[in-house]
Amino acid sequence: MNIYLVSLGCARNLVDSEVMLGHLIEASCNIIDSPEAADVIIVNTCSFITSAVDESIDTILDMSEYKINGSCRYLVVAGCLPERFREEAAPELPEVDLFIGTGGYERIAEEINKLMAVDGRIGKATCVLPDPNSVSPARTHSPRVTTTGPLAYLKVAEGCSRHCTYCIIPSLRGKYRSRSIEDITAEAKRLLDGGVQELNLVAESTTDYGEDLGQPGKLAEVLEALSEQAPGKWIRFLYAFPDTLDDATIKLTAEKENICAYYDIPIQHASDAIIKKMGRHYTQEDLRTLFARLRRDVPGVALRTTVIVGFPGETEEHFQDLLDFITEVEFDHLGVFTYSDSEEQASHKLPGHVDEEIAQKRQDMIMAAQEEISAIRNMGRVGEVYQVLIEENPEEGSYIGRTFFQAPEVDGVTFVYGEGLTIGSFVDVRITDAIVYDLSGEVV
Repeated sequence: MNIYLVSLGCARNLVDSEVMLGHLIEASCNIIDSPEAADVIIVNTCSFITSAVDESIDTILDMSEYKINGSCRYLVVAGCLPERFREEAAPELPEVDLFIGTGGYERIAEEINKLMAVDGRIGKATCVLPDPNSVSPARTHSPRVTTTGPLAYLKVAEGCSRHCTYCIIPSLRGKYRSRSIEDITAEAKRLLDGGVQELNLVAESTTDYGEDLGQPGKLAEVLEALSEQAPGKWIRFLYAFPDTLDDATIKLTAEKENICAYYDIPIQHASDAIIKKMGRHYTQEDLRTLFARLRRDVPGVALRTTVIVGFPGETEEHFQDLLDFITEVEFDHLGVFTYSDSEEQASHKLPGHVDEEIAQKRQDMIMAAQEEISAIRNMGRVGEVYQVLIEENPEEGSYIGRTFFQAPEVDGVTFVYGEGLTIGSFVDVRITDAIVYDLSGEVV
């Protein structure tokens, strides 16, 4: 049985996709990289915001064409979209044969085999929607097929127990559930033994690790264990939360060479009034103090953040607070979203919803300011030598890689000119040119 899988959304979703692939291979399925010859097509969806729902539905409809013009017999939709819309999704997407929620991805092979056994569905699609809270955050023994070359994402927890008013992740993924350090390091060993050169730790908030166990501040123990386990490799943690980023973690990143001095801290806003309405528990001054400390105490630190504009009640004054803060801090990398509304969010009931055109204008203004900041910071790196992880070789003498301050997918890349380099190797590169987001250089 030939199976093709499309993975949408975040890195956490990608890990789920890779585990599904592992289960399917264990069930003697053949994973292919093109939908034309697939017997079964799986779309692992995202539905966090409206644009993600739209992308998921468009992809489902695109893949459904292979039931008409290809060899596809069954179309499976997994992940956040079926978890969010439950059985209501079935009549809206009659092209789909099987829906599996976020709590059921390890049952993918079993459920597809059921479809095959009856040679199709009777009446309507099957919906498999177990409670996400009933599923452990990860299982060390779970099979997994990595799809990201020399890097891999490693979940340290699943779910979220926070109550940000704009977010529906807790309803899609369940409460925050930390893995044991033993489970994390065991999976890390498998990944490292398989040739992975960079481990990217992910969770809805990695710095919340241990909070659900009554043991806050445990992320530093995970990082230290992985640092000792993976000398000469890169370890990066993503999605830190400002109020749970602790002293031990900061100290460790300053001391350990193989822990990337890279902080992805989504602040979402910088106006105290909007931060409070978002249900987040810090102030602009807290953020200012945190970023100043990171720049002071962690040599060469790179800072990334994500913000939302157009949140209900955001006035021009609130927006200006955010814009001023961004230009003051000068983040190395920044992503900005316009507020996405739905009735499921607590923020939906807040007064003062912002017109979409105004929100889009504010997004454009933030990105214009950040482009200037990023360009200046990148130009300051010309002439410096950085270690680069080589990931691609698009043509002879030309390679694509990343420095420690460039996280996969979300930041820029470094173009490297040289000969005889190996994918997955670390090389020293002198930066010779820079543009807004990307760098280029030559092997030293």
